[in-house]
Formats: sequence, C-alpha cells, structure tokens
Amino acid sequence: MTDRERHIQNYANLLVRRGINVQEGQEVVVQASVEQAAFARTCVQAAYEAGAGHVTVIWGDDAMTRMEYQNAPLSFFEHTPSWKREQLNSLADAGAAFLFIEGSDPDALAGIDPAKPALAARVRNQECDVFRHGLDFGHNVWCIAGAPVAAWARKVFPDAVSDDEACDQLWDAILLTAHATGDDAVVDWDAHDATFERNKARLNELALDALHYSSSNGTDLMLGLNAGHIWEGGSEVTSSGVRFSPNIPTEEVFSTPDRLRADGIVHSAMPLVHAGRVVRDFWLRFEEGRVVEYDAAEGREVLQQIIETDENSCRLGECALIAKDTPIRQTGLLFFDTLYDENASCHLALGMGFPECLEDGLSMDREALIAAGVNQSHTHVDFMIGADDLYVEGIRADGSTVDVFVDGCWAW
Repeated sequence: MTDRERHIQNYANLLVRRGINVQEGQEVVVQASVEQAAFARTCVQAAYEAGAGHVTVIWGDDAMTRMEYQNAPLSFFEHTPSWKREQLNSLADAGAAFLFIEGSDPDALAGIDPAKPALAARVRNQECDVFRHGLDFGHNVWCIAGAPVAAWARKVFPDAVSDDEACDQLWDAILLTAHATGDDAVVDWDAHDATFERNKARLNELALDALHYSSSNGTDLMLGLNAGHIWEGGSEVTSSGVRFSPNIPTEEVFSTPDRLRADGIVHSAMPLVHAGRVVRDFWLRFEEGRVVEYDAAEGREVLQQIIETDENSCRLGECALIAKDTPIRQTGLLFFDTLYDENASCHLALGMGFPECLEDGLSMDREALIAAGVNQSHTHVDFMIGADDLYVEGIRADGSTVDVFVDGCWAW
C-alpha cells in the first residue's frame, strides 16, 4: 500500500469517526458520484467498522444529471419525485447520519438553463422538509467532504499529463487540507479542531453590534449582528449531544448576521461555482439587508437565480472569517468547489441562517428566528470576499471600535 492509499483510508476513517461520528447501530447515508465508487466503498467499510447498523448509498452522475436538465421540461422540476421525498425524509426521521462526498465537474451544467437546477434545489428543500430541518436544526449529523473526479481534477490541475495524474494531485491537495497526511488523521483533526476556540472566544467576548468590511477592490459593507449572536467554528453538537464536523476541511469562524442590517457593496474575491456553473468577478449592493443591485463578468444569470430562489434568498444568512494564511489558501489553488474555496477566504452566504448562532436559537421556530434576525430560506450559497487587504472593523453598541481583520488576517 502506498502512502497516498494509506492516507486515503485514514481520511475515510476521519470522515466516519469525526465527520459524522457514527453511533452504534445508526443508519448511515453516503451520497457520492459513481466515479467516486472506490472511495465510497472505503467509507462504507469504515462506517460498518465504526458500528453503523446499516449504510444506504445514494449515487449521482454528472453526465446523467446534465441529460435530465437538457431534456426534461421546466415543469418536471416543480415537484421532487415522491420516492425521493420518502427516501430523504424517512432516513432523516430515523436519525440517519449523512456523509456527502463532494466532487463534480465545475462545468457540468454549462449552457443549461439555470432556472432548472435552481427550481429543483428550491423544491427539494421545501418538500424534503424533514431532511432539511434535521440538518438545519441539529437533529441529524452530517458532513461534506471531497474526493476527486477526473473533470474536477483536470480543472484544478490543467497541466497534468493524464486524468490519473490529475486525480493523484487533487487527492494530495484534499488530504493536505483535511490534515490527513499524518499517521493518525483523527488525532490530527482533533488538534486542528481545538484551534478554533481562541478566535470564537475572542469574538463572543467582544459582543459586537456590527462589522464593517472594506478592501481596495471596492468592498464597503456595513453588516449588523443580532443581539445574542454566537460565533461558531470547527465541530458542532446536535440537539442530542453528538459532536460532529459538518465540513472537512474547515478553517472558518462564522455567525449569522442580522437579516435586515446589511448596507453597502461587496465584491467577490474568487469565482463562485454553483449548480455546475461558474460565476466570476461579481458584486452585490445591499440596502436594509436586501440585495438591490448586482452584476457579474460571467454567470450573471446564475447569480440572479440564487438571489431570486425565494423571498429571503436576497438576504444574508452567514458571515465567516478566515485568515489568508490557512493551508487551503497557501496551496495557491483555485479548487472550483465551494467547500474548499470558501475555506480559503472570508465569505458571506445568501439564504438560510444558522439557528445555532443565536442564543436558544435551536429551540425557536421559523417565525421566532426571523423575528430575532436569523434569515430563513430554502437555499444557502456561500461566496468569497476575502481579498488580501481585507479590513474588518468591529463596532460595539456604544460606538467604540476594535480591529478584527487587518490585511486579510486576524488582528490579534
């Protein structure tokens, strides 16, 4: 067995034991592309070894997904098939742990009407309500983590002489950013997870009322924070007390802003890949929390579909702070995948806010969360704004200020 093969096995074990933290006898769901079958099998084996009672695998395929969007009429996507609703909702209701293996062609849906995947995603989040609620409100553990597919690897490493070489290079990058290149990936991940505590504690102690973002690319955004907001990062804990890591890798400390208090303009620092399409060099202008104007050099129509997903997808649900000296940023790679690229840069997200980022938020219903300032939507789309010279100023309720980020790094 080569070092890379050993590290991949350790990585699968990390995803099972820390990503979704499988409990004895639990149902586990693994979602993967057919091209990732070998790694999916490794994860299934690791899940059973960790005590899973049963593992369900849900397969996907970029080529067949494209065929569906090319050939099925828009009306087909107005409802999620009943079997898919039953599948996801019943698994979530049974307390399943969900492992989503990320990896697809960033250009898989190039030329496809973006209204179709946007409608499909919105309807799925509406109609698979037990599944969506379980992930959003801490009832089900879940983890998103990456594994290569050839088209994605070729996009990241265009100079590779073959698909195999590109995939090997992408594997090395994935393992590095997941802190999975040592002898024990679980131990190394636990050490990394502990590093979030200092920044979370500092931000929570400050009890800021707002953040002011500015950089030389034109970003000038005032973002309000909710009373009783909480900064989170690293691992999370479900309502039943199970600790899990929803993103592997992760480098962010994040909270949920006041859905009504975003004013100014923000410019992207990196491309956004969404629903198989790429959006480049875009900006958004906010007034009273709502996107009122936007544009993009490429993919404006995709941006439009995100913003118009529902009545609240034009508002922010997340603000995340990430220093520019993280391992992902230091690789110098553009991954063309939000899981990785969002962890290379400070980012915001349009759509759903996090109830766990508000005191007692997990016990609140939708109306109470909205009243408290936590956005509610059927989408959540991260976009990167962390320019190298990003300055973030924290503003307290009494008007006093404190530096939070200077030149893209933590001020402290």
